Amino acid sequence: MTDKPIVAVLGTGIMGAAMARNIARAGLETRAWNRTRDKAEPLTADGVRVTGTPAEAVEGADVVVTMLYDGHTVAEVMRETAPALRPGTVWAQCTTVGVDLIGDLAAVAAEHGLVFYDAPVSGTRQPAEAGELTVLAAGPEQGRETVTPVFDAVGARTVWTGDDGASGSASRLKLVVNSWVLAVTAATGEVLALAQGLGIDPQRFFETVQGGPLDMGYLRAKAAQILDGGLSPASFAVVTAEKDARLIVAAGESSGVRLDVAAAAAERLRRAAEQGHGHEDLAAAYFASFDE
Repeated sequence: MTDKPIVAVLGTGIMGAAMARNIARAGLETRAWNRTRDKAEPLTADGVRVTGTPAEAVEGADVVVTMLYDGHTVAEVMRETAPALRPGTVWAQCTTVGVDLIGDLAAVAAEHGLVFYDAPVSGTRQPAEAGELTVLAAGPEQGRETVTPVFDAVGARTVWTGDDGASGSASRLKLVVNSWVLAVTAATGEVLALAQGLGIDPQRFFETVQGGPLDMGYLRAKAAQILDGGLSPASFAVVTAEKDARLIVAAGESSGVRLDVAAAAAERLRRAAEQGHGHEDLAAAYFASFDE
């Protein structure tokens, strides 16, 4: 039934686990698979059936959601899973994969008769757990009645960017959004690092910008994570943020756009990961300002 689709979620990391939980809470039959099964097992308490293989998860499913690390992993898992999929199954591809691989993923969908939706999500751990993500979606009108209950379960709203998932319009918008996230987070870390280096109490900075156009909630939230040591558990891990930063830089290069800030953010994130902060929140890029 299209109003109560059976949903398979492939990948239960920070985002995928929260999404699977909210899909099940919305009353949809939900299966989940993760390469490390132990990470998925807690979902059973929310009524999610955890499977040992992705093929088990997708068998008989109406909607398959992929929320894996990167585009190459998505392609590998979906090719492995293809024999268990039936033609007409809706594939909501929610991983941030950049723009170069969208055509390949759409080709996998076409080869197996799947209805492909390019559907990355915007948001981090807290909105994911609350079911308040923003879904950026591109895909055909026919089939939306099946995928919409899934998007409604995980997100507060869906922004449709087109009716052709293979165009990658949703993934392109996701890179634009994430470029802003990375720029603001990197700047926040550098502001606090410079204040420390110059012997300035960070609160003086916040008092100076308070209530003006330079003040913003995200700045204060990320600064608080750094100052209060609240970098774990991560909302958006350093290693994942670095991967996204490099996708953004590559997308800019292929479009003839030089993205110096994104490139610098990627390097800061790389250094933070090398210092041992890879699985902390991306705000931990702050530490890249210092030799450790």
